[in-house]
Amino acid sequence: MMRTTSGMAPAVRLGILLGVFALKPDTSFFAQTARTVVDNDQVKVLSVDVAPHQKTRLHDHKVNRVMIYLQAGMQRIDYQDGKKTLLNWEAGEAKWSPASGMHIAEITSDQPVTIVEVELKNAGTSAKAGSHALDPLKVDPKHYRMEFENAQVRVFRVKLGPKESIPLHEHALNRVVTYLTGQKVKITTPDGKSEISQHQAGDAGWDGPAKHTEEDLNDSPLEVLVVEVKA
Repeated sequence: MMRTTSGMAPAVRLGILLGVFALKPDTSFFAQTARTVVDNDQVKVLSVDVAPHQKTRLHDHKVNRVMIYLQAGMQRIDYQDGKKTLLNWEAGEAKWSPASGMHIAEITSDQPVTIVEVELKNAGTSAKAGSHALDPLKVDPKHYRMEFENAQVRVFRVKLGPKESIPLHEHALNRVVTYLTGQKVKITTPDGKSEISQHQAGDAGWDGPAKHTEEDLNDSPLEVLVVEVKA
């Protein structure tokens, strides 16, 4: 769960850019800054820093997304057809966001919000995720908890206490990992090879299939959100 695969897009610090909410080339919205963290044939992952109480311009989303909110907040969405939606989330919460029509959005809470947006480029497969014996949710339900699942993704949360370990498990699908806390983890593969993986709170990255054990080397707990891609 914790490692960013060699050769893939590196983990990128997703801290809020204080006082800088300008329009950049890779975003189509006002009042926010978007940075591309991962872009491959399965997903595009953006880190979006959004200012409070400033409306976006009229826009739409043509693909389904998983939204991971790094801070608590609220948002109002006004659709062109007159529909209105109010969202409320806690820090570290993940939500499903289906493709939507033209709308204007506004953060109505008082603090900036950083959102990790996972855009899904492909339809899901009919293969059942998590059916293998070493699926981490089967192997270690104490530390792994399902958030939600649908035809395109399986989203789960991992919480590991200081110095705790996760037994041998296997990630069968490609996945996006968002680190909600800092981490220093020892990863050991079945052949006995070990490496240390370190990330800061707010990092995100892309990882592929893997089989390993993990040990939290820090004196503090760690928490991550994993978005498995079923494409």
